[in-house]
Amino acid sequence: MLDNLPRGTICIEDIEMDMSRHLRKVVTDEDIEMFAQISTDRNPVHLDDDYARDTIFEGRIAHGMLTAGLISAVIGEQLPGHGTVYMGQSLKFLAPVRPGDMVYTEVRVTAIDHAKRRVTLDCHCSVEGKKVLVGEATVLAPSRKFD
Repeated sequence: MLDNLPRGTICIEDIEMDMSRHLRKVVTDEDIEMFAQISTDRNPVHLDDDYARDTIFEGRIAHGMLTAGLISAVIGEQLPGHGTVYMGQSLKFLAPVRPGDMVYTEVRVTAIDHAKRRVTLDCHCSVEGKKVLVGEATVLAPSRKFD
Protein backbone atom coordinates (compact mmCIF):
# COMPACT_ATOMS: atom_id res chain seq x y z
CA MET A 1 0.00 0.00 0.00
CA LEU A 2 1.15 3.55 -0.71
CA ASP A 3 0.84 5.65 2.42
CA ASN A 4 2.26 8.85 0.94
CA LEU A 5 -0.72 9.88 -1.21
CA PRO A 6 -1.80 13.44 -0.44
CA ARG A 7 -5.08 13.98 1.34
CA GLY A 8 -7.86 14.51 -1.18
CA THR A 9 -6.30 12.32 -3.87
CA ILE A 10 -8.85 9.87 -5.25
CA CYS A 11 -7.25 6.59 -6.26
CA ILE A 12 -8.43 4.49 -9.19
CA GLU A 13 -9.84 1.98 -6.72
CA ASP A 14 -12.26 4.65 -5.41
CA ILE A 15 -13.27 6.46 -8.60
CA GLU A 16 -16.88 5.97 -9.65
CA MET A 17 -18.88 6.83 -12.76
CA ASP A 18 -20.37 10.35 -12.73
CA MET A 19 -18.10 11.44 -9.87
CA SER A 20 -17.36 15.13 -10.34
CA ARG A 21 -15.38 17.99 -8.88
CA HIS A 22 -15.31 21.72 -9.65
CA LEU A 23 -13.75 25.06 -8.87
CA ARG A 24 -14.64 28.71 -9.31
CA LYS A 25 -12.12 31.40 -10.15
CA VAL A 26 -12.30 35.04 -11.14
CA VAL A 27 -9.91 35.63 -14.04
CA THR A 28 -8.03 38.85 -13.30
CA ASP A 29 -5.93 41.24 -15.36
CA GLU A 30 -2.95 40.00 -13.35
CA ASP A 31 -3.73 36.36 -14.31
CA ILE A 32 -3.80 37.34 -17.99
CA GLU A 33 -0.56 39.32 -17.72
CA MET A 34 1.20 36.48 -15.88
CA PHE A 35 -0.03 33.92 -18.41
CA ALA A 36 1.24 36.11 -21.26
CA GLN A 37 4.63 36.34 -19.57
CA ILE A 38 4.88 32.61 -18.83
CA SER A 39 3.55 31.40 -22.19
CA THR A 40 5.18 34.21 -24.24
CA ASP A 41 1.79 34.67 -25.96
CA ARG A 42 1.57 38.45 -26.01
CA ASN A 43 -1.24 38.71 -28.57
CA PRO A 44 -2.66 42.22 -28.08
CA VAL A 45 -6.23 40.86 -27.94
CA HIS A 46 -5.27 39.78 -24.42
CA LEU A 47 -3.24 42.80 -23.33
CA ASP A 48 -4.17 45.96 -25.25
CA ASP A 49 -7.60 47.53 -24.66
CA ASP A 50 -7.42 49.79 -27.73
CA TYR A 51 -6.41 46.96 -30.05
CA ALA A 52 -8.95 44.50 -28.60
CA ARG A 53 -11.87 46.94 -28.95
CA ASP A 54 -11.49 46.73 -32.74
CA THR A 55 -11.62 42.90 -32.86
CA ILE A 56 -14.61 40.57 -33.13
CA PHE A 57 -14.48 40.31 -29.31
CA GLU A 58 -14.92 44.08 -28.84
CA GLY A 59 -12.60 43.99 -25.84
CA ARG A 60 -9.81 42.11 -24.17
CA ILE A 61 -10.14 38.39 -23.54
CA ALA A 62 -8.22 35.84 -21.51
CA HIS A 63 -6.03 33.32 -23.30
CA GLY A 64 -8.00 30.19 -24.13
CA MET A 65 -5.29 28.06 -22.62
CA LEU A 66 -5.48 30.03 -19.37
CA THR A 67 -9.11 28.94 -19.13
CA ALA A 68 -8.14 25.37 -20.10
CA GLY A 69 -5.58 25.45 -17.31
CA LEU A 70 -8.45 25.56 -14.83
CA ILE A 71 -9.43 22.07 -16.03
CA SER A 72 -5.89 20.94 -15.29
CA ALA A 73 -6.23 22.44 -11.81
CA VAL A 74 -9.37 20.43 -11.03
CA ILE A 75 -7.80 17.22 -12.37
CA GLY A 76 -4.44 17.73 -10.68
CA GLU A 77 -5.79 18.90 -7.34
CA GLN A 78 -9.16 17.18 -6.93
CA LEU A 79 -10.17 14.42 -9.36
CA PRO A 80 -8.19 12.27 -9.34
CA GLY A 81 -5.75 14.70 -7.68
CA HIS A 82 -2.04 14.61 -6.92
CA GLY A 83 -0.20 11.87 -8.77
CA THR A 84 -2.50 12.03 -11.80
CA VAL A 85 -0.80 11.87 -15.20
CA TYR A 86 -2.44 13.62 -18.17
CA MET A 87 -2.64 11.39 -21.24
CA GLY A 88 -4.75 13.55 -23.53
CA GLN A 89 -7.15 16.47 -23.69
CA SER A 90 -9.55 17.72 -26.36
CA LEU A 91 -10.84 21.28 -26.16
CA LYS A 92 -13.44 23.32 -27.98
CA PHE A 93 -13.63 27.04 -27.25
CA LEU A 94 -17.19 28.32 -27.45
CA ALA A 95 -17.02 31.88 -26.11
CA PRO A 96 -14.44 34.29 -24.71
CA VAL A 97 -13.55 34.74 -21.05
CA ARG A 98 -13.01 38.38 -20.12
CA PRO A 99 -11.07 39.97 -17.28
CA GLY A 100 -13.28 39.90 -14.20
CA ASP A 101 -15.32 36.87 -15.30
CA MET A 102 -16.05 34.19 -12.70
CA VAL A 103 -15.25 30.88 -14.40
CA TYR A 104 -16.92 27.72 -13.13
CA THR A 105 -14.89 24.64 -14.11
CA GLU A 106 -16.13 21.09 -13.70
CA VAL A 107 -14.86 17.62 -14.59
CA ARG A 108 -17.02 14.48 -14.48
CA VAL A 109 -16.03 10.82 -14.84
CA THR A 110 -17.50 9.26 -17.99
CA ALA A 111 -15.40 6.08 -18.29
CA ILE A 112 -13.08 4.02 -16.10
CA ASP A 113 -10.59 1.33 -17.11
CA HIS A 114 -9.49 -0.09 -13.76
CA ALA A 115 -7.00 -2.53 -15.29
CA LYS A 116 -5.10 0.27 -17.05
CA ARG A 117 -5.86 2.93 -14.37
CA ARG A 118 -7.32 5.17 -17.10
CA VAL A 119 -10.12 7.58 -16.46
CA THR A 120 -12.03 9.62 -19.05
CA LEU A 121 -13.43 12.93 -17.87
CA ASP A 122 -15.98 15.25 -19.45
CA CYS A 123 -14.69 18.79 -18.88
CA HIS A 124 -16.31 22.19 -19.19
CA CYS A 125 -15.91 25.80 -18.15
CA SER A 126 -18.77 28.27 -17.97
CA VAL A 127 -19.36 31.94 -17.22
CA GLU A 128 -22.74 32.95 -15.83
CA GLY A 129 -24.15 29.54 -16.79
CA LYS A 130 -22.96 29.76 -20.42
CA LYS A 131 -20.40 27.18 -21.50
CA VAL A 132 -17.23 28.84 -22.80
CA LEU A 133 -15.11 25.69 -23.17
CA VAL A 134 -15.91 21.98 -23.48
CA GLY A 135 -13.66 18.98 -23.83
CA GLU A 136 -12.62 15.55 -22.71
CA ALA A 137 -9.54 14.43 -20.79
CA THR A 138 -7.93 11.04 -20.43
CA VAL A 139 -5.77 10.56 -17.36
CA LEU A 140 -3.79 7.88 -15.57
CA ALA A 141 -5.10 7.84 -12.01
CA PRO A 142 -2.98 7.13 -8.95
CA SER A 143 -3.36 3.78 -7.23
CA ARG A 144 -2.90 2.51 -3.68
CA LYS A 145 -1.27 -0.61 -5.16
CA PHE A 146 2.26 -0.94 -6.47
CA ASP A 147 2.53 -1.72 -10.20
